[in-house]
Amino acid sequence: MRDPRREAPWLPDLCRLRRLAAMLGLAELVVVVLVLAPDDARTWTLARFLSASGLALWLSLAMAVLLCKLRAPISRLPQRVGALAAVALAATVAFAGAGVIHALYSTLGAEPLGVGFWRFTTGSAAVASLIVALALRHFYVSDRWAAQVEANARAEADALQARIRPHFLFNSMNLIAGLLRRDPVVAERAVLDLSDLFRAALGAGEGDSTLAAECELATQYLSIEQLRLGDRLRVEWDKGEPLPWDLVLPRLTLQPLVENAVLHGISRLPEGGVVSIALRVEGQALHLSVRNPAPSPQDPSSGALASLHVGAGHAQRSIAHRLAWRFGPQARVTSGWSDGYYACEITLPLNA
Repeated sequence: MRDPRREAPWLPDLCRLRRLAAMLGLAELVVVVLVLAPDDARTWTLARFLSASGLALWLSLAMAVLLCKLRAPISRLPQRVGALAAVALAATVAFAGAGVIHALYSTLGAEPLGVGFWRFTTGSAAVASLIVALALRHFYVSDRWAAQVEANARAEADALQARIRPHFLFNSMNLIAGLLRRDPVVAERAVLDLSDLFRAALGAGEGDSTLAAECELATQYLSIEQLRLGDRLRVEWDKGEPLPWDLVLPRLTLQPLVENAVLHGISRLPEGGVVSIALRVEGQALHLSVRNPAPSPQDPSSGALASLHVGAGHAQRSIAHRLAWRFGPQARVTSGWSDGYYACEITLPLNA
């Protein structure tokens, strides 16, 4: 069995440009704090500020690059030992760098920032250790949070995968069995649609889909349900071209919403109804909505709406969770009942 620490280093990756910029920003922040600190014995000039900034940025860059290159070997150590090693390494770099700078200033007959060798070098090492420890801790927590969000998204997809099987599979198989003698061509098409649907469900937590593939999957699902419900189920697509058909989406983004519309809406109405699916682009956002007739929430004799809310809630929360992980906070999933219809709308940024 392979050691998982070799596959996923626990030490934060400082090779990323954003994290490197954060390290440089922290170094400059230390200089700004020193400048703003009340100290009558020290006069800060522009030249002194630029010199201190140059030293801080140079040391920060050296420490970040060194920890970036040594990420793998440090991550092989136990976390506590590796964390201490990383901080000690940063302190050593700061001590050595500050010592070189102090020696250069001494040859010119001056002292950097007006302090002696040991205070200058040990102070630089102490500040560097504190900053690196805080930065690594922050990045570590951020990485663990991102991993947890990804794990939750996969768990939600797995829940959808398990949910799609029981209540739909038995009805579909019974329907296909009834069609085999009466209309084998339609039965064969239903089997193919069913296999595509379950192939997508089995891969819900792995890989990605596209807007075109999600619409095709929803179409296949609706074609199976139309065989079961007949004229009670009618479908209207409103595709406002041009649409970003190649937009990458998590698997099972649209089909669960369509499934809720059929199971908790259309199938509970004796007269059936129309499932309206609309796609449009407005500005830099894609809007995707599913709308279907539903009983009034003021009708106490019908439990259909309550069933709709319970059944739709899980799917919508799962979809919202996975879309937020993929697209960020700009992704939204909203739903509600109005004028005899239940509607759910997805809004996705196209510039994410």
